[in-house]
Amino acid sequence: MKRIIAFSLVFALASNAFGAEVLDLNTALQNTYRACAEIDDNLHDLKVLAGVNTAVTAVGTGLGVGAAATGFVKASKDKEIERLEKILEKLKNIESNMPSKPTNDVASLRSGMDAYYNEHKNDAENNPESIQGQINDLTKQSKNLGNWRTGLLAGNTVTNVAGAVIASKTINKDDIQGQIDACISATKDLNNAIMQAKMNGENVVEAQNIYKACREYEYVDITPINKRGKGAMISSSVGAVVGGIGTITSGFANSDKIRDDNTDAGKKKEKDLNTASNVLSVGATAASATATVFNATQIAAIKKVAKVSESCTGVLK
Repeated sequence: MKRIIAFSLVFALASNAFGAEVLDLNTALQNTYRACAEIDDNLHDLKVLAGVNTAVTAVGTGLGVGAAATGFVKASKDKEIERLEKILEKLKNIESNMPSKPTNDVASLRSGMDAYYNEHKNDAENNPESIQGQINDLTKQSKNLGNWRTGLLAGNTVTNVAGAVIASKTINKDDIQGQIDACISATKDLNNAIMQAKMNGENVVEAQNIYKACREYEYVDITPINKRGKGAMISSSVGAVVGGIGTITSGFANSDKIRDDNTDAGKKKEKDLNTASNVLSVGATAASATATVFNATQIAAIKKVAKVSESCTGVLK
């Protein structure tokens, strides 16, 4: 009995020393419920957002991979067109240099035929019409591939924009850190109330279970959640910018104005634009993939905190 009285005096003195008011058990329990009950729902919403964003950026990554692959196939087609155009140009030059009048110089004729054969014996095609037909087919394929690349890059850009917006919503959503801090404060008040209630002979079993479950918030760290959300937002934003520029560049490279300019300068410009488009496709894809990783790891970080919130909310209900 003396020990209980002594403990009560020490507790009362400590409370007065720190200016703390010990709440009655019911009030402390109500405050704990109000402070802690909604955290689990908010974390669930956060996990859903991160999951949706993972799917969105994964789709963006796939579109980016498709754009890059399409661009590289287009580049191979363009290279083949360039090779055939050189052959066609040589054949046209030979035709233009052939004598307009028949010649009786058999040796000269044979020499010319041998020279033609030696120059073109390794060519798979030496018919101007056949070569032109191949060029036309490859040009059509190249044009279609260019359109596909532009469309895929546009899709990648849209997903990156969506990813950046969603990621921004996962950063400190509903001030979860503030809610956790309030819950921690309420559980500390609950602990003081439990001590007081014990001295008053009240039943504190349920209150102790709530305290044990909810006090675990003191040991959680939501910093990784926000950091990974910021990482995803930045990566998606970069991807949106790179993908947007790539879409414009690809569309310009595949325009009739650029493709129909057959001067050396025009061909170089088209080649440079296509190369830039392919590089930007790779960059946009990398940004989307990075955002996907951030989103996936953010979900893992949320799950760690959710274990505490599920336990706490479970005993509160």
